[in-house]
Amino acid sequence: MRDFFTVIGGMGTAATESYIRLLNQRTPATKDQDFLNYILVNHATVPDRTNYILDHQQPSFYPDLLEDIQQQSLLKPAFMVIICNTAHYFYDELQKATSVPLLHMPRIAITHLKTHYPQIQRVGLIATQGTLADGIYEQELRAQGYDYTLGDQALQDEVMRLIYDDIKIKGQVNAQRYQQILQRMQTDFGAEAIVLGCTELSLAEEKAGHQEYCVIDAQSIIVDKSLELALKVRAGKNLTINHGLVQ
Repeated sequence: MRDFFTVIGGMGTAATESYIRLLNQRTPATKDQDFLNYILVNHATVPDRTNYILDHQQPSFYPDLLEDIQQQSLLKPAFMVIICNTAHYFYDELQKATSVPLLHMPRIAITHLKTHYPQIQRVGLIATQGTLADGIYEQELRAQGYDYTLGDQALQDEVMRLIYDDIKIKGQVNAQRYQQILQRMQTDFGAEAIVLGCTELSLAEEKAGHQEYCVIDAQSIIVDKSLELALKVRAGKNLTINHGLVQ
């Protein structure tokens, strides 16, 4: 197969399915051959990212992702995308292990925020405890000069319940819980925009989103970037991707 890209997913599988579903829905296609060429690596057995970040005595997810990156690099995809925000904890190490450009989901999301919503000053971030602990999004928000809030412990606990108890364990989106989280971020903490720093939250947005809130959905944004790049590859155009950003 030529003119393809690789999707490193399975973290979790339902969130990866959401990415693929949106990608296919947004692809301008009138026949089978119009859809994109890609390889999906649904690596469901990658150790839990949050568990490791919070406790390095737990199994590391780095060796599994490194193996995926190295295996896929042999096939020479045009680019790769990792469908898990928390997994970007090892982004620099993974990029050094391959000459294939890796899109940086958090960096692309915050750049999108800056470009499309220049008037916004205060941003709310909701994510796993692992993503909050590793500071991936906070670093990007600070680099762009944003005032940001993580909410309080009660809100963060509700986010974790939505991600783990509702989506990962029960396999369902608790729409009421999701909407309450967004409402609290906006009304209690003054967030003008709310960044979804977890792909399970992106699944919640797909299933239970509401236009009342300004939501920066990192997975939806990376879907659009994947589509943009894949169409360029198909058209024979050169890609320019530096530090995980499309330029």
